Amino acid sequence: MTLAKMRGRLPAEREAELLHSLRHLPRALERVLHVEPQVKMWSEKFAQLEHALFLGRGIHYPIAMEGALKLKEISYIHAEAYAAGELKHGPLALVDKNMPVIAIAPKDALLEKLKSNLQEVRARGGELHVLADEDTRMVAGEGIHVIRMPDHACLRSCIPCRCSCSPTMRLWSEATTWTSPGISPNR
Repeated sequence: MTLAKMRGRLPAEREAELLHSLRHLPRALERVLHVEPQVKMWSEKFAQLEHALFLGRGIHYPIAMEGALKLKEISYIHAEAYAAGELKHGPLALVDKNMPVIAIAPKDALLEKLKSNLQEVRARGGELHVLADEDTRMVAGEGIHVIRMPDHACLRSCIPCRCSCSPTMRLWSEATTWTSPGISPNR
């Protein structure tokens, strides 16, 4: 922010928006911890799997990449991340009931496109695990598991990364306890 401001590339309104998001971040992260019981349930399932595919759109694609990287690093489960818009260009062919798909689903301008991608995954028999804003109208059902993020500003705000990454990192840490009992995920 400082560099952008020094270079005259940060309008006052945008600076105020970013500062508000930064001030809100500690409370938002605290609320994210409330989804831990659901994360633990997911981790038990993931511990039995050999592969996973992460999807994100726009600024949430790097969060998907981080989730895949952490899953590989911590639990030694193969994982890949793709921009959801690229799903048809290869990774969709890998999707089946044994390759779960984890999606970051904020309520933003790209939500409807992401939902379309997720329908393609379900049509292939893929199991969906979605981290969604509360107001995305993502519905859990057969083959679709949804964790509603307690504070939609986490996924939609100017500073989405920490809040969205926290549940994914916790999930992989928990998966390690199931795949490798006695091995610390912090090693």
